[in-house]
Amino acid sequence: MVALMAVLGLFCGRAIRALADSYGGAVVPVPPWPPAVELVTAAVIALVAWRLGLPYACFAVIGTALAVVDWRTSTLPDAITLPAYPIVALALLPTGELPRALAGGVALTAIYGLLWFVRPEAMGLGDVKLAGLIGMAAAALGWQAWVVAAFCGQLLGALYGLALLLTRRGTRQTQFPFGPFMLLGAFTVLCLGW
Repeated sequence: MVALMAVLGLFCGRAIRALADSYGGAVVPVPPWPPAVELVTAAVIALVAWRLGLPYACFAVIGTALAVVDWRTSTLPDAITLPAYPIVALALLPTGELPRALAGGVALTAIYGLLWFVRPEAMGLGDVKLAGLIGMAAAALGWQAWVVAAFCGQLLGALYGLALLLTRRGTRQTQFPFGPFMLLGAFTVLCLGW
């Protein structure tokens, strides 16, 4: 099954590349070779499916697409994020943990909403909407996984910002897409099968 998911991931990666290319204003171009988007998508889907099964592979595909688009354009488009809510909810239905997943989604959205309200210049509303998806996927595994996923995203984003400062490639005012770090934290929790 893992090999099948990896092959599916390659095809999904190709579609994700095309999707990311369709959004104008790319800040960070993705070269066609090596096929990094395809290989990363295949690896994430295969690992998540291997550790947790097919219900979570759906979130892996959507999350990878959002990470690539956000990294390239600094935008988390509503056209992907909002329809992902019912899709992820339906995918998580067979786990039997949908009520906890929904509660986790609402809770993480509220936390990110508060962060956005306090400092709107530091975070976009797209990150707030993405938080709900991450909260759903992580909470379906349990509240401990939810806490770790929420914390990991913040930690990874802070480490990247610190690296920009230390290498003098950025200042305290330098903005960068935060969604990929949020998703990397979530994928770490999912791949570890928390």
